[in-house]
Amino acid sequence: MHSPSFRSSWPRPARAALACALACSAAVAAHAQAFTLASPDFVEGSTLPQRFEFNGFGCAGGNQSPALHWSGAPAGTQSYAVTMYDPDAPTGSGWWHWTVVNIPATVAELRPDAGAAGGANLPAGASHVRIDYGVAAWGGLCPPPGDAPHRYVFTVHALKVPRLDLPADATAALAGYMIHAHSLGKATLTARYGRPSSAR
Repeated sequence: MHSPSFRSSWPRPARAALACALACSAAVAAHAQAFTLASPDFVEGSTLPQRFEFNGFGCAGGNQSPALHWSGAPAGTQSYAVTMYDPDAPTGSGWWHWTVVNIPATVAELRPDAGAAGGANLPAGASHVRIDYGVAAWGGLCPPPGDAPHRYVFTVHALKVPRLDLPADATAALAGYMIHAHSLGKATLTARYGRPSSAR
C-alpha cells in the first residue's frame, strides 16, 4: 500500500485553493506570453477604411498607413519588423505593401501615417524597405475593380538581432528572407478591402 502524499493529507479547502492558484498562475503566464497585434483603426476581419487606399494605379485613396500597436513579445526580442502583404493580388506571388525594419525593441507601436515617404514618421532607427510599388514607403490598398475583397495581412515580427544587415536597395523579398532567418515569433492582424467594378 502506497503512503499518502503530503498534499493528499491537506484539508480539502486547502487542496482546492492550491489547485485554483496553480490554474490561475498558468492562465496568467499563458496570457503574458501571447504576442498580439492590434490597431485603433480596424479589427480582425473588418473592412479597411478608404484612407488606406493607394493614390495612383487607378486608385484615389489617402495612401496613409494605419496605426498599429503590439504587446507580449517573446523573451530575447532585440528589434521588430512590420510588414503588410496582399496574398490575393493577381501576380502569382502576392503584393508587398509595406516593410519596416530595425524598429527598436523599446518601441511597441507605429503611429498613424508612419509609412509616409522619407521615414520622418517612423521611430528613430527604423527604416522602410522598397515594396512592390517600387518605393520605400507605405503603398496603399489597390485591388483590381470587381475583385472579391482582398485580404491584407499586417504582421509584426519579433527578431533576435538588433538590426538587419540589408543593402539600401533591398527588396521586400530579401527583407522577408532576413526577417524569417532571425525570427523569434510574430503576430498578425488581417482585414479586407475591395473596389466596385465601376471604380476608375
